Amino acid sequence: MEHAFTETIKGVLRRRFGAQADDVFERSLLLQYVNLKTRAASRGSKSRSSFANLYALYVLVEDYLAGGFDKKGDYSKYEGAVFTKLFQRQRQLPFGSKLQNHALNDRLNGEFRKFFPTCEFTPIVRDVQTNRYWINLNLLRVRVGRQSCDLAASVIAIIDAYIQAKRTAFDAFIQTCLKLKTLTASAPSEAEAFILDLLAPNRDARLFEIVSFAILKFFYHDQTIYFGHDLKHLVQERLRLFKTGRTNANDGGIDFVMKPLGRFFQVTETLDVKKYFLDIDKIERYPISFVIKSDDPIPVLREKLEAGARKQFGVQRVVASYMACIEEIINLPVLRERFLQAKAQGCLPAILDEIVKQSKVEFNYAEETDAEGDDEEEETLSSVDVKAS
Repeated sequence: MEHAFTETIKGVLRRRFGAQADDVFERSLLLQYVNLKTRAASRGSKSRSSFANLYALYVLVEDYLAGGFDKKGDYSKYEGAVFTKLFQRQRQLPFGSKLQNHALNDRLNGEFRKFFPTCEFTPIVRDVQTNRYWINLNLLRVRVGRQSCDLAASVIAIIDAYIQAKRTAFDAFIQTCLKLKTLTASAPSEAEAFILDLLAPNRDARLFEIVSFAILKFFYHDQTIYFGHDLKHLVQERLRLFKTGRTNANDGGIDFVMKPLGRFFQVTETLDVKKYFLDIDKIERYPISFVIKSDDPIPVLREKLEAGARKQFGVQRVVASYMACIEEIINLPVLRERFLQAKAQGCLPAILDEIVKQSKVEFNYAEETDAEGDDEEEETLSSVDVKAS
């Protein structure tokens, strides 16, 4: 499979291996895997970046090079890289500050097996007892004719080029948001089209969660309810939506929380019922509203979930108890409608601000002009205290 970034990969290989570059690329499953994982380079900031698995590969190859094993030494006698050092290093890489340990443990190997089921090797060799890691030499080296080609330096150069491509795309995305914010008065339709374009089924999952949060946050902000212990002592409170942490975090299946109602929201792009009901079980069957990255009508989505529940559980009573925990389904058409309602209230600049703010936090993006220790950038919970125009 070739895509726009494939030529960059082959360019790195040509500089390293000259006339043998094409043969090296064709014979190396590791390079073909990297090629598959870098498809997003030419799709801008809004596509899935796949940094986790690439960074797991990167830090192991980097450790291999640091030991000089590409030039001399017996790598088979190497004691292996310490997990904590690998984990810390991948979090130091651009966009990697909040990566989890899944890729190093099994996710990279599992995905590699999925792509290349007939291959007897996986990229990571791991000793579970000592928690030491190695890159698999059977994949890192490839034989072309009589020559054994070591791919370590090329893998690092390719991933570095990919990081730069994604950084450039993300810089452009942030600058577009800021530019559109200044144009909301003179060119609101342009800003509106930009945000609506972000609400598409093929967008990056993390960016979809950020945009969903920004829209719902300002959709609810002017809605009020009354609380009190009796009718004579009621207090008016506005609804406030909080983002509970980073995307893909191990937070018990709660992405957003609403005060003062205590509503939970979970953002997802899958219709795998096991994931939905696992989220529900994590919080003791507390009702959850699901924000689903799908254009399917809400009745269709609900029916698909119920059909999956019937297949999994087979007992109507159990199915009904789980389905009752789905408080609301918010699909892409509903998000678009709520965005337009928030825009009509004059919240378009604030929505763009929120997207920029949350994106910088989520993707570990910092501008040189950002104030050091900016409280807004450090928040993990975010609420709104603005009034509609």
